[in-house]
Amino acid sequence: MEKRHYSDVELDEFRRVITEKLDLSLRDYEVLKASLMNTDNNRAEDTAPTYKVLEEGANTLSKEETTRLAQRQMKFIQSLQAALVRIENKTYGVCRECGELIPKERLNAVPHATLCIKCKEAQNKRK
Repeated sequence: MEKRHYSDVELDEFRRVITEKLDLSLRDYEVLKASLMNTDNNRAEDTAPTYKVLEEGANTLSKEETTRLAQRQMKFIQSLQAALVRIENKTYGVCRECGELIPKERLNAVPHATLCIKCKEAQNKRK
């Protein structure tokens, strides 16, 4: 008989891994958010106007990149939180396309995965 879901012990292992990744991701997000909120005291007010314009341009680019990183980090956090909900519902590790069990190796590499490799590859081909 083929397994259709992971055991409670296996789900607890996954929960531990995901919780660790979630804690780290939340800390990273807070660092990114703080850097966006930070009013840099090392400004160029007392230097040449040309340098000030260049610095402001670099700051804008840096803020845009930091904003993108923060958005990406938040998406990852939400995916990990959704994985924890699937663990509670005992649906974690089940491919949402074919219903087969996603291999542990894949879940260890991508703990928020909702598709097995075969279905993920098929999805990528459709894009």
